[in-house]
Amino acid sequence: MEHLLEVNHLKKYFDVKGKGVLHAVDDVSFYIDEGETVGLVGESGCGKSTVGNVLIGLHKATAGEVKIQGKEVTYRSRKNSSALAKEMQIIFQDPYSSLNPKKTVYSILSEPFQIQEKLRGKELRKRVLKICDMCRISEDLLDKFPNELDGGKRQTIGIARALALFPKIIICDEPVSALDVSIQAQIINLLMDLQKDYGLTYLFISHDLSAVKHISNRIIVMYLGRFMETAPVDELFERPTHPYTQALLSAVPTIHGGKDLERIILEGDVPSPINPPPGCRFCKRCWLADERCEREDPQMVDLGNQHRVACHRVSEQREPPQA
Repeated sequence: MEHLLEVNHLKKYFDVKGKGVLHAVDDVSFYIDEGETVGLVGESGCGKSTVGNVLIGLHKATAGEVKIQGKEVTYRSRKNSSALAKEMQIIFQDPYSSLNPKKTVYSILSEPFQIQEKLRGKELRKRVLKICDMCRISEDLLDKFPNELDGGKRQTIGIARALALFPKIIICDEPVSALDVSIQAQIINLLMDLQKDYGLTYLFISHDLSAVKHISNRIIVMYLGRFMETAPVDELFERPTHPYTQALLSAVPTIHGGKDLERIILEGDVPSPINPPPGCRFCKRCWLADERCEREDPQMVDLGNQHRVACHRVSEQREPPQA
């Protein structure tokens, strides 16, 4: 079966002058099928936003392969990047910096149609009004500038801009983290309604587990540039297997559907992603770690039901530390 998006062994390294090489994304593979939402979660600095930036072309991949419907798009030229805009778009985290403050809402929303489809005049305005109607944007806002709008309306404009060309995949990079809680639900519900109505496909990047659970079909858990665990949303919340996943879910005990988890307190500092040592990235904070964990990188183990985990001690049944 051909996946809509397929990512194989993706790497993104940054040279840090005088210190070494920062392994922001270090050999990750995943796929997304048409019409589904895959959530990518992890602590700040784990590399999840870098994954999105590499996919969209804001960062050039160090190594690996990205395919859309079987077509390789990893190392695209500027010409091919323009064509890819019709297939993949991004909703940025901060609605206050992602919109040009010198352009009106109409100008912002009309730009994709002008560049990609060369529309002008009445036909251009017709398309802008159509996308506004889809995203519940009042026509009264078209002559306003971004600084005249609140965060929720700005992010709705960002969603409309990303949706304008009906791309195959939309990357949602922390789309609600900069918004008030009351507005977050509105934005997530809008994204879900648009997906239902138009068959959209999302990569939903967030550290907010409740938002990810609400919108996702499958979830990927990331830590220091590596994937720790991936599973369908209900499976992950009912049967978290990797120690890091268990710690994440225990911090928010009211949002998962299975039994309550005792609060897990992780000891030690997060290791530096610059020149990381061999072995599991999580082993210095893990209560199951042994010498093998320090020596060898764990590979993903298939547990069935699309549930995979990267842990040498996955079969161990030890009690985690409790508060």
